[in-house]
Amino acid sequence: MKSISANLNVMIKASDKASKILIRDFGEIEKLQVSKKGPSDFVTNSDLKVEKIIIEELKKARPNYSFISEENGIENNKDTNNTWIIDPIDGTVNFLHGVPHFAISIALKSNNEIISGLIYDPIKDELFFAEKDNGAFFNNHRMRVSNKNKMDDCLFATGGKLNSELNFPNRKSGCAALDMAYVASGRYDGYFQNNLNLWDIAAGIILIKEAGGIINDIDLNINENIKVITSSANISSKLQEKLHNF
Repeated sequence: MKSISANLNVMIKASDKASKILIRDFGEIEKLQVSKKGPSDFVTNSDLKVEKIIIEELKKARPNYSFISEENGIENNKDTNNTWIIDPIDGTVNFLHGVPHFAISIALKSNNEIISGLIYDPIKDELFFAEKDNGAFFNNHRMRVSNKNKMDDCLFATGGKLNSELNFPNRKSGCAALDMAYVASGRYDGYFQNNLNLWDIAAGIILIKEAGGIINDIDLNINENIKVITSSANISSKLQEKLHNF
């Protein structure tokens, strides 16, 4: 593995520090204060605490960088060409129900391109990270997308409401960030979903690209209502054909 950049090192340290709050709170879910932002959209004290820690750690290292985060929204600072994109807990509903499938997601957008990203699952202690032109890694081991060629042999992840029934294997995990990390690592063969937010998917974009996957064009200036279709190159055209009404 090539050496990682100073920015990615800061991201890893921030996620590691914040994860300690998540692990502790996950063991005391019944004590958490929860409010509702919308249908199936919850925010907990943990979301707020984790986001605060991540932002504080990133600001120490890069005080002029800007932010887009799920709970705080947009914060434009002196450097608007470099923006941290943060989801403190992707998979909050899983977290609230005691399902150990959620993640911290941090990405760095530079000049309208995602150049670094990490997705950290604190319960399983699984860290997925990538940097532009430096490859994608899972716990310091190089990772690549699946090499399967037949749709019937593949497993796909999705989420939200689907416009039509699908006649190929798929599952909903409730965590878009981990769905994309699993595509990058070859656990899933593809992922597709509508109505996503930028903080859900920003880190996943660079993971998949650096792991050799294909992902649709995404406008990084839009923060919500984003569609994602991603898979390995081997089955990309077949998946697109299956999702023609998606």
